[in-house]
Amino acid sequence: MAETTRFSVSMDAELLARFESRVRRRGNKNRSEALRDIIREALVREEWAGNDEIVGTITLVYDHHRRELTDRLTKIQHRYHAAVLSSMHVHLDHDNCLEVIALRGTANDVQRIADTLIATRGVKHGTLAATTTGKKIS
Repeated sequence: MAETTRFSVSMDAELLARFESRVRRRGNKNRSEALRDIIREALVREEWAGNDEIVGTITLVYDHHRRELTDRLTKIQHRYHAAVLSSMHVHLDHDNCLEVIALRGTANDVQRIADTLIATRGVKHGTLAATTTGKKIS
């Protein structure tokens, strides 16, 4: 485990009250844990602008009766096979399917793949959730 360093932070009372409210809402054990989460989140956002490796999941909901939609989604995943790690297909009900696709690559590549899949005609809803591995890609 990395060495822990303590430091203090000064802020106005209103900002501290809002922060403590966030700590409670999110179920953090203490302020330090919440602040670490916020810092990690900010650093990940910065890495999206660089050439760092990210991993993510694209979640899609679609009507599987939609003509050729499943085939189109599969073809897109095959086109980007180097980035697609895995996919899971779930039958939600008679009409709707959920597809979860795990990816790894640069932020630009992962975002482009997500945009392509989510914009595919017939997809009802889609989201990309991503984080970083901290690895630099040359």
